Amino acid sequence: MKVLSLVLVLCPMLAGCARAQSPDTTAAPADSAAPVAMPTHYGTLDQNAISIRMRDDDIELRFVPLDPRVTGLLAEDGARALQQLVERSRTAIDSAGRDAGVSTPGLALVTFFGLRDGVRFDAQLLTVESSGRLLRPMAAVALTPSYGAGQLAARQSAMAIYLYEEPLPVLEPFTVTYGTMSSSAWRDRLPILDRERARANRSR
Repeated sequence: MKVLSLVLVLCPMLAGCARAQSPDTTAAPADSAAPVAMPTHYGTLDQNAISIRMRDDDIELRFVPLDPRVTGLLAEDGARALQQLVERSRTAIDSAGRDAGVSTPGLALVTFFGLRDGVRFDAQLLTVESSGRLLRPMAAVALTPSYGAGQLAARQSAMAIYLYEEPLPVLEPFTVTYGTMSSSAWRDRLPILDRERARANRSR
C-alpha cells in the first residue's frame, strides 16, 4: 500500500483558514511567487459548479478538481484564485510528483471542516472512482497548519492540494468517497459544464 506523503506549504493568505468560519472560502494570495499564465477568455460559473460536498455528523468535506478543463469555465475571479493557488504551491507539487514518479499528477483542492470538537480525518480514506478505476491520493500539499494535525475543533478547517497519479476524469462521471460518505454529484455537474463550454466557444 502506498503511503501518502505530506508537504506543508504555509501560504500567507491561507494560514488564517485554520479557524475559518466556512469551508467555502478559497482566497488566493494577491501576488504569486512566479508569473501565472492567465487565460484570455473566462467562463461565467462560480466555484460551486465544480465543487463536490459531503458531510456527516462530524465533518464536512469539499472537493474541487484543479483541472484547467473545468477551472477555465469559471468566472475570472474564481479561475484566477484557483490558478494562483496552484502556482504558489508549484514547487511543493512538483517535488511531491517527482518523489512519486509522476510528471503530470491530477490535482484537487480538499477542505475538511470540523462540525464538532476533536474530529479526526484521514487523507487515505478519500478516493475517486471512475469507469471501474480507483484513484487514491499519492501526496498532499498542506495549505493550513491544521492539516498536519489530522484533527479539527468545531468550526475549524484544514485545507490541502491532493495529488493523484493521473489527471482526474473531469469529462466523465466519477464518484468521490470518504469513509462511509460517497457522492456521485459530478454526474449532475457535467451538463452544466458542457453548456458553459459550448457558450464559451461561441463567444470566442
